[in-house]
Amino acid sequence: MISVNARATFSPEGPFKLTTIERRNLKPHDVLIEIKYAGICHSDIHTARGDWGPVNYPLVPGHEIAGIVTQVGSEVSKYAIGDRVGVGCMVDSCGECVNCHKGEEQYCISGNTGTYAAIDRYGQYTQGGYSTHIVVTEDFVVRIPDGMELDVAAPLLCAGITTYSPLRHWEAAPGKKVAVVGLGGLGHMAVKLAHAMGAEVTVLSQSLKKKEDGLRLGADHYFATSDPETFKKLAGYFDLIVNTVSAQIDINAYLSLLALDGTLVNVGAPAEPLPVQVFSLIPHRRSFAGSMIGGIRETQEMLNFCAEHNIAPEIEVISANQIDEAWERVLASNVRYRFVIDISTMENE
Repeated sequence: MISVNARATFSPEGPFKLTTIERRNLKPHDVLIEIKYAGICHSDIHTARGDWGPVNYPLVPGHEIAGIVTQVGSEVSKYAIGDRVGVGCMVDSCGECVNCHKGEEQYCISGNTGTYAAIDRYGQYTQGGYSTHIVVTEDFVVRIPDGMELDVAAPLLCAGITTYSPLRHWEAAPGKKVAVVGLGGLGHMAVKLAHAMGAEVTVLSQSLKKKEDGLRLGADHYFATSDPETFKKLAGYFDLIVNTVSAQIDINAYLSLLALDGTLVNVGAPAEPLPVQVFSLIPHRRSFAGSMIGGIRETQEMLNFCAEHNIAPEIEVISANQIDEAWERVLASNVRYRFVIDISTMENE
């Protein structure tokens, strides 16, 4: 086993502490990655605090990982020492089911293996990117394009692909009207990506306090959902609504904003149910859907798209000592728009 330094939480509300975790020795198709940056995702907080079910502690979160290959297994063919690479929300899947064969490993019928808080095929509990190194099979590693800095690449491995995948699937393009609910870590990426795809982009946010940001990031319009007139004015307007909010909202009100055959897709994952009235769907053949990250092939496509269109998340780089503070700021929606941990500070206390 390979011992590496990490920051872990030891209870649902516990602070992060410097600790040591074990990574497996390299199998023939494994790569060892020295992590340079790791993004902070709202999912890290939901998982660590037990919102999505019980977890084992200590827990090392982090599934927005960017770094450098430092060692490769004997049969690795895709990567070499020194390559700039990334790891996202999953590190394995069965590789045999129909969904895996389609390149949709995130929907593996047996369940994909999460980058943290999961049991891998070797019976080990996975630990994530708030650490100095990680070992991953080469098929679940992506290449970071030349010219893309590692710190901005990290959040693309979750926030980027989580919004890119539904925009591609529901064909955001010129002539399409796309709304983005929430302008946070996910929402700001959805705006940038939908704009680059040529869609007409509208931000729907509780207030207008981020309107200037939204328009700067690529939105054509910006409306406050706290204003009842918004729902009257925009009724039946959108082809696609991407809901990035991980909290309860009135889904039926947002469904009323869809045009004929429009779709509201949830990428935010609140712990509580979201009740839907069937008559919010039937009259205009509307759909309410969900989407979950993307497969490895699509994740690489997303990175290449971002490099081609010069798309990068808005980030605030922090030290490992600031993780607890950053989490509280995420919960307070006090970040514009993604925290990224400088892993070189991991051992400083």
